[in-house]
Order: sequence, then C-alpha cells, then structure tokens
Amino acid sequence: MFGDKITALEPTAARLDSKSEAKPALGAQFPRVGRNLHPQGSTVQIGDVTFGGKNFVVIAGPCAVESQELLDEAARAIVKSGARVLRGGAFKPRTSPDSFQGHGLEGIEMLRRTAREYNLPFVTEVMSAPMVDALESKVDAFQIGARNMQNFALLEAVGRTQIPVLLKRNFGATLSEWLMAAEYIAKGGNTQIILCERGIRSFGQETRFTMDLGGAMWAKERTHLPVIVDPSHAIGLPTLLAGAVAATVAAGLDGAMVEVHPQPDRALCDADQALAPHEFDALMARVTPVARAVGRVI
Repeated sequence: MFGDKITALEPTAARLDSKSEAKPALGAQFPRVGRNLHPQGSTVQIGDVTFGGKNFVVIAGPCAVESQELLDEAARAIVKSGARVLRGGAFKPRTSPDSFQGHGLEGIEMLRRTAREYNLPFVTEVMSAPMVDALESKVDAFQIGARNMQNFALLEAVGRTQIPVLLKRNFGATLSEWLMAAEYIAKGGNTQIILCERGIRSFGQETRFTMDLGGAMWAKERTHLPVIVDPSHAIGLPTLLAGAVAATVAAGLDGAMVEVHPQPDRALCDADQALAPHEFDALMARVTPVARAVGRVI
C-alpha cells in the first residue's frame, strides 16, 4: 500500500523537476537590473566610496540639516567612528506640513561645505523632477525617499543623469515594485543605483516599521545592484540598531544608513531614533568584528 502511494507521487515529482529545469535565469524578469546581466554583481561609486565590493559601507549623519555647526559636529563624530558617507536632508518631506521641512538650497550648501571639510561624499534627498536639474551639479548622490519610490517622473529624471541614486523601498511596496522602480532609473541610462530597504508597514506597533531583512536579501539575490538597509527608519529604536546592522553584514548585504545627531533629544526631525555620537561609536565597534568574520571591511 505504501509502495503504491509512493509510485503515484512519482509523476508529480517528475513534473516539478521539469518545471525547475525550465526556470528562467535569476533576475531575468528585470531586464536592466537583473543579476543575470552581471552574475558577480555590480558596484556603485559615491565619490571615492565603492558600494557592492568587499567593503561594507556605513552612511551616517542627521536626518535633517539643521545648522552648519551641528552638521560639522556630526561629521567629525562619524568620521572618527568609521563611517564613509555623510547623509542629511536639505529638503524634508514630512507627514505634517507644520513639521520642519529643511533649509532647501541653503542646506545643500551646508552639506557641500561639510563634505569638503571632512572629505566625505554625501547623499541627500531629491523630491521632484524639476529639482534634479538644480541639484545635479551640487550633490554626490541623490536619495529617492520612500514616498517618492513610484514618482515615475522623478525616477526618469534621475535616470537621465549619471549621478548615483539611493532608491529607498516604499513602506507599502512589494519587492518586485521596488525593483521595477529601479528599472525606471536604469532605462534612462543611469545604472548607478543602490537599493535601500527602510522598513515596511505591518500589523505591529512595537517598532516603527518592520525591517524586511529577508526582502533585502531577495533583492540582492535577484539584482546586480548593491543593497543596503536603513535600520533607523525600519526599527526606530536606537538600542536595536547595532544588532540590526550586524545582522545586515552577516546577511551579505553591502551597507547600512544610520541616523546620528550630536544632540538627539534636540533634533528637529526623528529625534527618537537618532544615535548620539558615543552610541554610534559603540555600534561600529560591535559591527566591525562581524564584518571581519564574513570577509568584509568597514
């Protein structure tokens, strides 16, 4: 009886085997960013910093550019601890129109001055297609925020440049939608794209969002693009960030973006999730041996 049942299952197993043999190359459904185009993966340069190679790159800095003094203080701290790229928002899309929206072009000039002073390339958010032309000659990398992931006019505009683009996943987007947003950029000719997982909405309220590390690994497996994680936005709890970044390194991803503010309790944007400089230093000290253990360099 048992032998008969096993025999009956054999044709089904054979059908499964035939389907697996016909499976398309990994990432083939993404014609410009699929891993089948570059099986070993590609690299992206922001300034002189390479993403997608042996290095695990940490981007750090305040959520928003508040003043030159605070930005310089943050830059000094992150350089000392080992971060390679500065982050800071000059234009800040906020849920409330009454929240601090950034200093605009003045904030961009602050970023440029700090970047030169501390030899740090920087990434900052761009919010609209017309803004791309104004910022193209002023920034080291564009960030497409979660709310703009499917702003197709903006994606096409940055795709016509050769400025590196950090593309955040929308908190309600599927993984395939995220990669298709990257396709919009690449179709314009710009393949200097870094994917950034920043957390998705789910049913829990214990953390700010749900950090989809598995989804980031899926994206890394199916695209040739570097993939990083933003645990500050994904989790929102400073005490959990070091473990999240360590897990990101161990998972084989290419970097992390962390919010660091000289005085987190006085930050004008996302004060609850920012690390103080000494906390960021502790994070880097915890992550560095993990990176070394898996053959990465910070």
